[in-house]
Amino acid sequence: MKETVTNENANVSNRDDYDPHLYRKVHSPTSNMETFVHLLKSSLGTGILAMPQAFSRSGILTGCIGTILIGSILTHSLQVLVRSEYAACKRLRVPQLTYNESVKYLVSVGPPLLRYFAYPMSIIVDIFLVTYQLGACCVYIVFMADNLKQIFDPLYLMSVQTYVLIILLPLISFNLIPSLKILAPLTAFANIITLISIAIIAYYLLASRKVTETMSLFGTLPLYPLYFGTVLFSLVSVGVVVTAESKMKNPKSFGKTFGVFNLSMAFVVILYTFIGAIGYNYCGSTCADSITLALPRGILSTIVIIFFVVAIFISYALHCYVPEEVLWRGYILPRLERKNVTPRRQHIVRYALRISLCLSTFLTTMAVPRLGLFISLFGSLCLSALGICFPALMQICNFYPDRYGPGFVYLLKDSLLLIFGIVVLVSGTYTSMYTMIASFSKGD
Repeated sequence: MKETVTNENANVSNRDDYDPHLYRKVHSPTSNMETFVHLLKSSLGTGILAMPQAFSRSGILTGCIGTILIGSILTHSLQVLVRSEYAACKRLRVPQLTYNESVKYLVSVGPPLLRYFAYPMSIIVDIFLVTYQLGACCVYIVFMADNLKQIFDPLYLMSVQTYVLIILLPLISFNLIPSLKILAPLTAFANIITLISIAIIAYYLLASRKVTETMSLFGTLPLYPLYFGTVLFSLVSVGVVVTAESKMKNPKSFGKTFGVFNLSMAFVVILYTFIGAIGYNYCGSTCADSITLALPRGILSTIVIIFFVVAIFISYALHCYVPEEVLWRGYILPRLERKNVTPRRQHIVRYALRISLCLSTFLTTMAVPRLGLFISLFGSLCLSALGICFPALMQICNFYPDRYGPGFVYLLKDSLLLIFGIVVLVSGTYTSMYTMIASFSKGD
């Protein structure tokens, strides 16, 4: 596949006679419903529980409008990403390309000034993908440990790090599940208990009829980058989106107006905005990293926490699947094949990779057990690049030199997206790192 991507002499004229989707060969392809379930689960994680805190930083009005706006931008940008990957496959007459391969090829045939950066950009894409997905796994571990501690603290006074160690072996074992097809029923179950938990939380927040006096319409401007980072992290997982689309039995159903992706994003954006608003109304400026930590102790809140811990446990394997796929197919497997390593040893190496990735997330979590700052940091750093900047850049290169539309409308639109993504990346990463360092220096 790598040789295909670097073929810069390929005829880039329209290839109406070639449809990459017809030539895809996918092992254990997923149906539309299975793909919808995976997309939903990749979004219905710890992020939705952090939305009240995000709204406390942005204010109720900015939070509602901003979440819908960011959700719309992300949905459009990821549709652009999928269409650009399809266009690259069509121009090269290959059935499938990975995210980094698509970036490498399209930049190599884009504006001349960008062509020198084709290879470095493909590496950067993989670094961001792996960093973001492993970062999500770190967030999940912190969430499970924090909430298990909340449940068992009356009986066992143990540190968060102790709970992290307790869930280590079960997570490693679960992470050895080999394919998304096998994960689909478990993911569906996780979605069900997650939605039940969210319904219980919403009922409690609304039934309390509590109206806080510390609620703000517009929040605090210096905290906006943290809000953007949290929303970006929470709404969508770029790696899962790209992987899920590539594993579909009917990939054309993914990007339709009322297709799998748009429907999942519409549901997620509405739900996140709703939970963020009512959670902020309940907690005010004192919102914790997770809304579950603000629930009063009782049977109902314990059930919610247990359901979320189980759902996040399942989500961990889904998110860890992406970096494993990137590293395995892009870097490790080609080297093993060049060395004529036997299939049996390849399987051993692949399982070792999965275990190593799992251990790396645990070590990171032990060192930095701060859920809210983790969410903002990885959202700002990785999602702004993967979900906004690179898709815009790919379309600019794909439409080069003469397909930018009347008045260069596509070039203008993609340039604005690129600027927005860079601003969020720089400001969000700086604010998250500054807040994290300040928190540690105080011993929090």
